Amino acid sequence: MSAPAPSPLAIVDAEPLPRQEEVLSETALAFLAELHRRFTPRRDELLARRAERRAEIARTSTLDFLPETAAIRADDSWKVAPAPPALEDRRVEITGPTDRKMTINALNSGARVWLADFEDASAPTWENVVTGQLNLIDAYTRSIDFTDERTGKTYALRPDEELATVVMRPRGWHLDERHLTDAEGTPVPGALVDFGLYFFHNAQRLLDLGKGPYFYLPKTESHLEARLWNDVFVFAQDHLGIPQGTVRATVLIETITAAYEMEEILYELRDHASGLNAGRWDYLFSIVKNFRDGGPKFVLPDRNAVTMTAPFMRAYTELLVRTCHKRGAHAIGGMAAFIPSRRDEEVNKVAFEKVKADKDREANDGFDGSWVAHPDLVPIAMESFDRVLGDRPNQKDRLREDVDVKAEDLIAIDSLDASPTYAGLVNAVQVGIRYIEAWLRGLGAVAIFNLMEDAATAEISRSQIWQWINAGVVLDNGERVTAELARKVAAEELANIRAETGEEAFAAGNWQQAHDLLLKVALDEDYADFLTLPAYEQLKG
Repeated sequence: MSAPAPSPLAIVDAEPLPRQEEVLSETALAFLAELHRRFTPRRDELLARRAERRAEIARTSTLDFLPETAAIRADDSWKVAPAPPALEDRRVEITGPTDRKMTINALNSGARVWLADFEDASAPTWENVVTGQLNLIDAYTRSIDFTDERTGKTYALRPDEELATVVMRPRGWHLDERHLTDAEGTPVPGALVDFGLYFFHNAQRLLDLGKGPYFYLPKTESHLEARLWNDVFVFAQDHLGIPQGTVRATVLIETITAAYEMEEILYELRDHASGLNAGRWDYLFSIVKNFRDGGPKFVLPDRNAVTMTAPFMRAYTELLVRTCHKRGAHAIGGMAAFIPSRRDEEVNKVAFEKVKADKDREANDGFDGSWVAHPDLVPIAMESFDRVLGDRPNQKDRLREDVDVKAEDLIAIDSLDASPTYAGLVNAVQVGIRYIEAWLRGLGAVAIFNLMEDAATAEISRSQIWQWINAGVVLDNGERVTAELARKVAAEELANIRAETGEEAFAAGNWQQAHDLLLKVALDEDYADFLTLPAYEQLKG
């Protein structure tokens, strides 16, 4: 007698959305149920392993390359699969959420790749999760358009050959999707929901368009987590009759533990690997999270003082380029988050010069491409990479064998000559409150002080407040960072926002809720692994 089919998934506590049955068809939900049945138990084990590893770091205050995988690092014979044509040239990538307007603008932006984001640039409301999938389906069938109700401006796709290649980013392993549960009421991991729906609906369609299902994998902490993703890819391709090796994954090296396992991560994904990316804010957040009780030598200064030229950040990015090129993979650089001002050309001029310097550095260091947050930055980044690459699609032949990074170089935080300041504390509180308030309204990518912020910037902001308090940091004005000082700065910021927005807009927003949540995750003795976990409990929709 054959085994009974797995129980279908239930949609819980979610208002029905227009066209949701197109995404959440019976066959699509059956596919998700099978992914959940096969892979969620291993996901759970790996999350428990994260906690064990963090406890070990707390005990030793150090990290090293893994002795048990030394043979993989020493074996020069293996390479990742060759890049498909659509991912050979990735010199500029634009990032952003999958709302309808952004979908059209990103595809039309002139960037070679669009990171279509279901993760840090998207608050996971049910509407965002489902309509984001619909928008991508509509883009691939060229049935997408958009009219801005406020301006009357209409948006439509350019010809196919002018559109960016989509690389979709699902949620990290730690986040569940509370609106989809199995028969026992257990939620399906958000990563499997985002990946599964996208792959189910679009894998064959993308192949027919000459591309494929390409993914960015966020928040990876070990090669074992990459192995889990690889097994998901193998199963999904077999299950839907898609040729093995069609999937391509670029892994964000945005945790300090993953930085010690870059080669192993590529090895686990080698039939599906496309490259690695250097993600700055989450990387700093991960350093604080893992070494938060490691004493003064691990205290980070103001986040804006930690540029990519800091010695420990330089070690990380140069090791990433060398590792990728040794294994035939793309090395993708970090984010230019500046949002151009329509009113202040001087602000733009200064910022554009900084963006250019940053992208020049990446191109000269051997990166094959880089990220921008706004279409106006595409030409600036493109010029930096065009100058170095010329007609070549990438510079993977530049092996960077001059790079020699030791284990201790990656955590030499005290090599940076900068200290926390009162202005840095104020900025952390400002960004934290303003970002969380928007996130609670369902917005994941938010322009704050001319920068496009996402969940990673809120994470580093609240983590720095926590670290500075617990390390007893004394600021440049002589004040010690305490819970009382953080509360005082937060109260002042809340009053400033009230004056800035007016009483009516303030009352209509989530300002007090955001203020309270920031202080909770910044002041609680028990450090929350991810801000988005308690925030998700308060997210409506």
